[in-house]
Amino acid sequence: MNSTLIRGVAVGALAGLLFGFDTAVIAGATQGLTQAFRLDPAGLGVTVSSALWGTLAGSLAAGRPGDRYGARACLRVIAVIYLASSIGSAWAWSWPALLVFRFTAGLAIGASSVLAPVYIAEIAPAKWRGALVGAFQFNIVLGILVAYLSNDLIGLAHLGAEDWRWKFAVATAPAVLLFALLFTIPQSPRWLALKGRLDDARHVLTRIGVADVPLELAQITGASTAGDGRLSWSRHRKPLLLAVAIAGFNQLSGINAILYYLNDIFAAAGFTRVSADQQSVIIGATNLAFTTLALTVIDRVGRKTLLLIGSVGLIIALTGAAVILLSGQGKAFLLWMLIGFIAAFAFSQGAVIWVYISEIFPTDVRSRGQSIGSSTHWFMDAIIATGFPVIAAVSRGGPFVIFALMMVVQLIVVWRFFPETQRTALEQIHAGAD
Repeated sequence: MNSTLIRGVAVGALAGLLFGFDTAVIAGATQGLTQAFRLDPAGLGVTVSSALWGTLAGSLAAGRPGDRYGARACLRVIAVIYLASSIGSAWAWSWPALLVFRFTAGLAIGASSVLAPVYIAEIAPAKWRGALVGAFQFNIVLGILVAYLSNDLIGLAHLGAEDWRWKFAVATAPAVLLFALLFTIPQSPRWLALKGRLDDARHVLTRIGVADVPLELAQITGASTAGDGRLSWSRHRKPLLLAVAIAGFNQLSGINAILYYLNDIFAAAGFTRVSADQQSVIIGATNLAFTTLALTVIDRVGRKTLLLIGSVGLIIALTGAAVILLSGQGKAFLLWMLIGFIAAFAFSQGAVIWVYISEIFPTDVRSRGQSIGSSTHWFMDAIIATGFPVIAAVSRGGPFVIFALMMVVQLIVVWRFFPETQRTALEQIHAGAD
């Protein structure tokens, strides 16, 4: 764990902070946007999901340039997009303009969800890869917490009806920092080897502290030459199915819809706007604490075990929240149900998803494979976020019933079909996953 490796992981993970912030900041702006642009529930759903359709486009588009130009080069472009979208969202002069800039933010989020985990996975030692790629998820969660804290502080500042503009503007600072730091880290040695730049790959392996550089380079080049550079159903059926499954279930838990509409959920249960903001901070802190806990054990306990444990916790918490919202009784316990939900998710799906997808594809198609998993994640996210306020308007607890049932299905699928990948070299994982 030398300074070059640590810096590479930290910079890659910083993209996760922007990912988390731009994803969650909308939760504190929904009421302001509804008033500013006179939105009905359907219009609010379109507003929240506008970034998500951007993430779908960004995740679909990122794979090919990532494999061609390398993750580091593409992340520099992504940092610029983050900056432009945060400034544009803050200065949006109309509802269509806001939708455009939030869509642009989504492009950056989607692309970074593909390329940042790929970059970290390709420089991380096998025995620490779960925790190091998990640093991306840690920063996502940290970004969510920062968004909630920022929203709360801006709300307490009483900046008026358009305080939502300040909430969006906060993201400009980390975007500038990410762009600057991307010039301080090396390119992925696996990508360099894939492109035939063996001397450069050897140099980077030395810089990141690989003990036996010749052996590591031989394994990387051997795996690189085994593929033909095409992502195909016939050759990559198993990793494709696994990527789609884990990404789909991630959103069918309801995690992002609940984060986006957290203030509205509390409001529906009778809480005030101020108390909703403050309880959102508690939710964000729980997310961070249990993500941290998961990253300390993910390389010892394993990815599959965490998913199974989390599935049980999610089923219990979602069922409890559904009962409270459907019956109108036990409002005081709603916060605890949502805390339990966040804890179970952070300890399982949240910590595992980006690690797992980045591990199961071979180097020559890793970015495109990650793109398939990521785009599935964002497609499901957009659909659920668009429909959540509409379904919740009919039945406050209805969405939670659906999410709980989906977690029962996840428990069965993970138990029956998901292989374990902990502490295994990337080249060995994809040999078993093909």
